Amino acid sequence: MSENAKESVAISSVLASAVMTVMKLTVGLMTGSLGVLSEAAHSLLDMGAALLTWFAVRVGDQPADERHPYGHGKVESVSALIETGLLFVTAAWITKEAVTRLMADTVEVESTWWSVGVIVVSILIDIGRSRALSKVAKETGSQALEADALHFSSDILSSTAVLVGLGFVWLGWPKGDAVSALGVAGFVVLAGWRLGSRTIDVLVDAAPQGIAERVEAVAAAIPGVARVERVRARPAGPVVFAEVVLKVGRTLHLEQVEALRRLVIKTLAAELPEVQPIVIAEPLALDDESITETVRVMAASRGLAVHHVGVANLDDRRHVSFDIEVDETLTIAAAHTVATELETVLAAELGDNVTIDTHIDPRRREIFSGALPPGERLTEVEQALNAAARVDSLVSSVHRLEVQDREDGLYVSFHCLFPDHASIGRVHHATARLEHRLRDSVPGISRVVVHAEPVSEGIEAEHEHATSPSGD
Repeated sequence: MSENAKESVAISSVLASAVMTVMKLTVGLMTGSLGVLSEAAHSLLDMGAALLTWFAVRVGDQPADERHPYGHGKVESVSALIETGLLFVTAAWITKEAVTRLMADTVEVESTWWSVGVIVVSILIDIGRSRALSKVAKETGSQALEADALHFSSDILSSTAVLVGLGFVWLGWPKGDAVSALGVAGFVVLAGWRLGSRTIDVLVDAAPQGIAERVEAVAAAIPGVARVERVRARPAGPVVFAEVVLKVGRTLHLEQVEALRRLVIKTLAAELPEVQPIVIAEPLALDDESITETVRVMAASRGLAVHHVGVANLDDRRHVSFDIEVDETLTIAAAHTVATELETVLAAELGDNVTIDTHIDPRRREIFSGALPPGERLTEVEQALNAAARVDSLVSSVHRLEVQDREDGLYVSFHCLFPDHASIGRVHHATARLEHRLRDSVPGISRVVVHAEPVSEGIEAEHEHATSPSGD
């Protein structure tokens, strides 16, 4: 349903109210019927309320901005609250006039066919306008249009009461008109009470009945959501803003958490289109979390990286070991403090039946300035590498040697071919042996990077790049 449809039905209500106000006021003044005059006052109120509704619909449909991040939907609620106040004021005036007439000795009221005709026509108009407004209000969720529809619905009942009062006058009981006016006032108060209750609920952010439970049920059914911790919902015009706090496994990566969060938003939008969710994901230690995952998560939470995590069963105890990376500029005392703090946190997390050992590794800085070393250093590295490769039966060949002279020493990298069937464990040990032999043969090496690859993938590269030193 477009915004134009909401504005069109709102302005048509203004015109209908204006026509009925003029008709009822004219007949009421001509006949002296308080019931008809009360209806005229009620229709005048409806015309003002319809104008207010039209304004609220125009403003309420404006998009969110810097000052109104949740949009302008509550303008419709403010409009409905003003209409509620006008309803009660009108009811008070009608009651006062009716009581005055009932206490008077004589009352002159004329019951004519045109007064009956005006009321019948107004009932037919009220029925048409109420249905049109209700239809658009349901399709758009507009509280202002719903309030307008409620006004016209109450007019049907109050107009019927006026007809009854005119019937009493025709039967010879003039004060029956004042009694019917009291009936009109009662219908006006009832309409105001219903409208005011709903409007105040919206203005004080009372969540629609059952919406939190529906949001929770939809979100909890999505794979990856451990549980829904909290749902807070608040209406703003036709929209319900819902803050959804989820618990997800703390071992998930940030990208996985974000993908899950977006999936929850997409699913809620599809199943509950009136809800605009704000989804927050919080970490949770799941029952099936492994010790290795716990070590990595607890280290990451402290800004630390770990590797070579191992878990061994020793009789009735478990032994956990891992390498912890710390800034290479730290002193041994400072690095030991970092490791001890992590061990303490893990001990509290894993329990007393676990022993923990850590090995401290320096974390090198990421950016270096370097240059090609002198020719004799290149030759020295090349010869030492070839010699180290020849004595290892698992190594097929080495190629793509690169040597840089950096601030902290020589940087050496090369590709190394291994049989396709060799296990990664054996390959890792072989590359470590190559590195150790190279360091023993060439002093001043600060970093060695070995790129291991299978013979089937690297043989072509070996032919293209003979074992020779090169720079960047």
